[in-house]
Amino acid sequence: MKPAGTLRQVSDFSDFSRGHWLQELLRRGEEPSLVQSSPDGQHLLLLQKSRPPPLPQVVAFQRHGIGGTDLERNWQQPQATLVGLLFLQSPRTSSSLALALVWERGRTEVWHFVVAMGWQLLQTLELCQGARARIVSVCSQGTSLVWCEERPPLDAHSNMNKSAFRFCVCTRALDVGEQGVQLGTLKIVLHNSPEYQVLASPQHIFLVPATASFATTSKFLLIWHPKKAKLTITAPSAGFVHSKMLCTSSDSDFRKLLLGSVGLLSCVAPLDIHTSTVSNSGGLLLVNTKGAMNIVEPDGTQRHVFDLEGGPLSQGTRVQVKTFGNILACVLAGVLYLIDQNSGRLLEKKILSVKEVHFLEYLGEEDSIQLLTHTGIYSFSFSKPEDSSKPEPCLVEMVFEEACRYYQRRSLSSSRLTVEKLKKGGVFQAPVALTAILQHSLYQKQQPTQSLQETYAKLLSSMNLELQSYMSLELLKTCVVCASESEVESYCEELVEQEVSRVLHSDMGKDNLAYLNSIFASFPRAAWKATRNCLQLQQNGDGLLVARATPEVWKKVLGGPQPEEVGQNGVVPLFELICSSFLQFKPKWLPSFVELTQQYVSISWTYSSKEGPEGRVPLYKRALGVLTRKNKHSEADDEMELELLLCSKRPKAVLQALHLLIRLKRWQRVVEVAEKFSKFSPLLNKEIFTTLLAEFAQHRELDPYLDILWPLCPAELTASDILTMVLQHLPCSQEDSAPIFSEGNQLTVGLLKPLLQRVVQRPCVQDEMYSDALQIPTFPPPTPPREH
Repeated sequence: MKPAGTLRQVSDFSDFSRGHWLQELLRRGEEPSLVQSSPDGQHLLLLQKSRPPPLPQVVAFQRHGIGGTDLERNWQQPQATLVGLLFLQSPRTSSSLALALVWERGRTEVWHFVVAMGWQLLQTLELCQGARARIVSVCSQGTSLVWCEERPPLDAHSNMNKSAFRFCVCTRALDVGEQGVQLGTLKIVLHNSPEYQVLASPQHIFLVPATASFATTSKFLLIWHPKKAKLTITAPSAGFVHSKMLCTSSDSDFRKLLLGSVGLLSCVAPLDIHTSTVSNSGGLLLVNTKGAMNIVEPDGTQRHVFDLEGGPLSQGTRVQVKTFGNILACVLAGVLYLIDQNSGRLLEKKILSVKEVHFLEYLGEEDSIQLLTHTGIYSFSFSKPEDSSKPEPCLVEMVFEEACRYYQRRSLSSSRLTVEKLKKGGVFQAPVALTAILQHSLYQKQQPTQSLQETYAKLLSSMNLELQSYMSLELLKTCVVCASESEVESYCEELVEQEVSRVLHSDMGKDNLAYLNSIFASFPRAAWKATRNCLQLQQNGDGLLVARATPEVWKKVLGGPQPEEVGQNGVVPLFELICSSFLQFKPKWLPSFVELTQQYVSISWTYSSKEGPEGRVPLYKRALGVLTRKNKHSEADDEMELELLLCSKRPKAVLQALHLLIRLKRWQRVVEVAEKFSKFSPLLNKEIFTTLLAEFAQHRELDPYLDILWPLCPAELTASDILTMVLQHLPCSQEDSAPIFSEGNQLTVGLLKPLLQRVVQRPCVQDEMYSDALQIPTFPPPTPPREH
């Protein structure tokens, strides 16, 4: 059930230090260009760009007057243009408030508020180093200012394409103290770039392309991570994310930054952005011209939140968006939308009597929203339902909303299907039946209901296990919320195990796969334990890894979306997720697990099935791909690569492992691998022997193992074949010398003699084939018995 909201007036401007002036201003219809409240909610900041005398004005005053002068600043246009009004943070002035007025040419005035004295000018600074620089966008993050400035080229007739990349993104520390301001050195984050609007979250800076920039550069966003010195390129709608560390000044060049991504970005559609702002959770809120609201997370991924009503939004349409706790508030055309930004559900929709409203900061309740209108300040808060222990209406609402999305995707009609139409239409019975079952079975103790219809009762009997699982999961979630810190870990492990088990027994689509990726990333150890339990992985008495999972579960592990199907949003297939867990918590088991999965492929899929994993990328190669993505490479990784290659038992993989061992000069292991895998097939035996014979011709490292190597000689090789191969691989210094005497590491006939004798004395292959036919029988043959 949606929480009921109440709108009440909390101020009529009488408690403001300039309340009467503000009220008259708003009543005359002179709407300020900007209304902003301080982080503590005690000061109100107004920017008026259009006044009867053409003098722009900034006014800052107290909401609850406690003495002191207000800030009032006028200036002449067009000589000066204000581009930023920023409340600053400084650990040295936590008791007072600081405000920065940033002008287009870089001049910055820092004001601070002192109790009983009011607003006072602290210092005037110059942000830009060049006289021709022009700031187009500015924001503040912590104790630093970040801005995008234009640096016009010296040549007025320069190429139009080159002049488009005349902007750069800069940052400077701004330490505000009681006596003055210390300005840090200027650092360039990005240069030779198009125009960007900079927006600050607590940990990241979002760079949003300006509307006037080229279409080729307005296809993606940039996200700067100051602490990691990293830039992320993201085209959220196409699922493209790429990051690059900013180690040197050349890495900050915009054109070099895009060199490796031009091909992928060329086929991406331009961004559709009407309004952008930063949420209090650190994401970037985007509203496109169709009214769709999305959140771009700091890692570059995008999540859809809500669709506004009213059709396409024109360029002049004003959309105000702000987050209050978990609630996303939006005002469009005099309508207030309140949306749960986690689930995307519409909590409240109210038609306001005024079209011009402004959101204000409020340090009271987290989900309380304050609005400024010409009649005063109003607060919108949610009242809790009388019995909050009954989540049944909310669950019913979720069922109908999910059914609405399901049927809308499959409908051929252009009309929009709503929850109200779904409830009243009577055409779709599935959501009605499910809600009736949920109300009857889950909440009959709190609210007794009537008996179910006979058809619903039959459906309930088949759903009992799923309902019990759902109830136990909800109970476990409640325990997690109410548990102490010492109990949270054990509850989380149980919760993760239930979720992993549930997903493994459902359809493994892209949504479920993305959900599993988030579980493995947030709870790696718990996810590893859950995987072991779901697959029933354990070692038997011989030390071999065994699993007792059903073929259906193995199909989910080995099948599902493949690497080429999941996109580039950081989502990896389930098999890769499990391999990563093995590498992190039990690396010795990984080769045995890959070998085990190969055995189950023959059970779960028919031979040469294109749907099976072996019909695409081999499993051992997928496991090797997980190994190569590790940040640091060690000797243990070389050993792991060997084991993964050998456990596949594929000829190419075995030969690759053999060459790797030769490169590492591990001759004892080379001989062991050769002896073991030469028995698998004659063709593999020949490849292994010729490889080792070539090594034998080049150095003397294999001499101690000749008694083992010579018996591996294939039957079809003749003495002339062997001598030809040896001569082809002799070192250059030995080609013209007679190999009779041993000088150092040179090859001699004496070393080859046992092999040549073995080949010469061996019976010919054709003789063996026809030996039975060539045997001379006794002559004449015995007389057959007479028939009477």
